[in-house]
Amino acid sequence: MLEDLFSVVRTRFNSDDASEEQKKRKTDIPKGLIFKCPRCSNNTFMEDFAANGKVCPHCNYHSRLTARERLDITIDKGSLEEFDADMVSKNPIDFPDYEKKQQALREKTGLKDGVITGKARIRTEEIVIIVMDSNFMMASMGSVVGEKITRAFEYATEHRLPVIAFTASGGARMQEGIVSLMQMAKTSAAVGRHSQAGLLYIAVMTDPTTGGVTASFASLGDIILAEPKVLIGFAGRRVIEGTIRQRLPDDFQSAEFMLENGFVDMIVERSKMRRTIAHLLKLHKPYEGGGGDGFGK
Repeated sequence: MLEDLFSVVRTRFNSDDASEEQKKRKTDIPKGLIFKCPRCSNNTFMEDFAANGKVCPHCNYHSRLTARERLDITIDKGSLEEFDADMVSKNPIDFPDYEKKQQALREKTGLKDGVITGKARIRTEEIVIIVMDSNFMMASMGSVVGEKITRAFEYATEHRLPVIAFTASGGARMQEGIVSLMQMAKTSAAVGRHSQAGLLYIAVMTDPTTGGVTASFASLGDIILAEPKVLIGFAGRRVIEGTIRQRLPDDFQSAEFMLENGFVDMIVERSKMRRTIAHLLKLHKPYEGGGGDGFGK
């Protein structure tokens, strides 16, 4: 019955009796011109959406950014000195077609792997920056992602610089097996040495930050920020509910839930993120007067 009804509607719309305005609405909207928000379903011209930092003007939905887009709105223009730009993953467990998939993603995204690291400035403050990109295998943490993050922290420790890490990941990379899981310990150890040196680490959790990344370096920030309503967690909702046999809250694993329960320190909208990070860097900048270790002690 419903199929017959839709068939009639379709026929009427496509018939000669359909208005010119209807036909124009159906056929004259170029692909990529409109952004339809997955949360509120409202439409926005893509140009306006991009100008708003890829944030929905109707419901404040923060869409995912590429690593390059994130760098463009965060660091001082032209200040990036990228680390390990040509590092690529091997296939340590001979996972079928892993090399082909990586090569296809390199051509599609322009990235060698799921993270960009380097030295940069934010409002003249020198930092080491880490930006994960979910467009490359969900920024899953394989050998290259873990190695680049570890080297970034080691550089920051050696040169006494703060680290800003924008996390966005599906967790460990199953195509690299145990090698991927080892990156959790390796990155955490590098963060630990950076912390023992008395240096600042700000983690910024973006959508999504899950799995082994959440369970390692992403949760070890001295200050943990998050964009509004992003997904933060370890295992998925269904896995947890099946394990504990309880219904979880609707906002479980949202940034707001994490803030309420003390896991996140502050939720910051994208338009205010650069200013907020710059302010935190200045607040925690080592005191250059007096004696002692540089912190006025």
